[in-house]
Amino acid sequence: MKTNHVGRRQFLHSSILGLAGAASLAAAPGALSVQQSAPPSAAEQAPLKVKGFRTLGRTGFRVSDIGTGSIYDQGVLTAMLEAGVNYIDTAESYPGHHRLVAAAIKGRDRRSLFISTKMAMDEGDITYEGLIKRARKCLEELGLDTVDCLMMHMPEKVETLKLESFHRAMADLKAEGRLRFVGVSHHGSFWFRDPETAMDRVLLAAAEDGRFDVFLLAYNFLQMDGGQRVLNACREKKIGTALMKTKPVVMFNSIKTRIENLEKQGKEVDPLFREGLARYQKLADRMEAFIQKYGLASPDDIREACVRFVLDNPEVNTVCCSARTFDDAERFLRLSGTKFSDWDRVKLESYRESCGRLYCRHACGLCEPSCPQGVPVNTIMRYHHYFEAQGREKEAMSLYAAVPGARADRCASCPGHCESACPHGLPIQGMLLVAHHTLTLG
Repeated sequence: MKTNHVGRRQFLHSSILGLAGAASLAAAPGALSVQQSAPPSAAEQAPLKVKGFRTLGRTGFRVSDIGTGSIYDQGVLTAMLEAGVNYIDTAESYPGHHRLVAAAIKGRDRRSLFISTKMAMDEGDITYEGLIKRARKCLEELGLDTVDCLMMHMPEKVETLKLESFHRAMADLKAEGRLRFVGVSHHGSFWFRDPETAMDRVLLAAAEDGRFDVFLLAYNFLQMDGGQRVLNACREKKIGTALMKTKPVVMFNSIKTRIENLEKQGKEVDPLFREGLARYQKLADRMEAFIQKYGLASPDDIREACVRFVLDNPEVNTVCCSARTFDDAERFLRLSGTKFSDWDRVKLESYRESCGRLYCRHACGLCEPSCPQGVPVNTIMRYHHYFEAQGREKEAMSLYAAVPGARADRCASCPGHCESACPHGLPIQGMLLVAHHTLTLG
């Protein structure tokens, strides 16, 4: 039983929002308004709670199997914390996210939470003094005296892992009691001209380095090989593991809606976008037929199976979930402690066969060396994912506008070197054209 976009009655009437209070949530700046609804049933009144906890590697901390990613609604984040979620992923580069987290955790038992933030090494001041200053700013924005983990975000080369200024700064922050653990996050570099920039190669080198305690990596049922090698190394080295990009389900509904809206508005569509849409739509139609064949209500059915799949791996400690609404949060929380079933397996295998060619693998980039113009395919498709799947439209468009050198508009006149090089058979040239049009609102 559904209510409006604020979320299901579960979150509006149960004790999950007890501390925050539905009234105060509605009054919070920028919060969604709460509307009246019929009294909830007894089942709906029962609060959702996290049911699964796992040890985060050598940190020894027992983290919830469902963690939080880039959630930009304070009420949704508060609700997940009330339900027992205790792993929070954030970053200095997430606009306003530190302060949102600070507001959500205010007044909570600090010892019950594991908070991890990230600093990129390809931007900002990476001198010792600069990194100390950046780390202190992160702590100030989070309202913390100590952060549980500070990650080197997206190191593009193995050499970056050994950055002396970073490790000296982390050691001094630990000595001051401002930092407990150090980590690395990676989901594919900007350029793939050098094999050392691949996610698995960088993270395997980080495991051998020995100074990193927690990894955040991309891993899902369509993209397992590199990630599984990293997970195996983490088990051997007792490194904690947090996952992202676990739900490789294409937002074909939003793409289809975009096509229909352009046609209804009678707008002239750029030929390069029309070609991209035609390629994309052909595979999207196959996906829609798949959903109808298996009687799936929505792509959410597949996403839930995706999360259960990764949680079925004993080497996975927590899965970072980015909930946009209370409905999203409820769906994720219901997955905590559940098992990957035979029916889940059938759905994912059928999806792989029918729709696997709609997913551009995060952290792949195998096609990029074939591009004569140096288009950063992996990065552009990741920004498109931010826009379509995570609702981070403005951020995605800003990031795309800042891409140096060649962007996806160059793909219109290309014979399609990337498609020939793609080992997964994706219509990647057409997908890049769609991404360009979306990220520029052309």
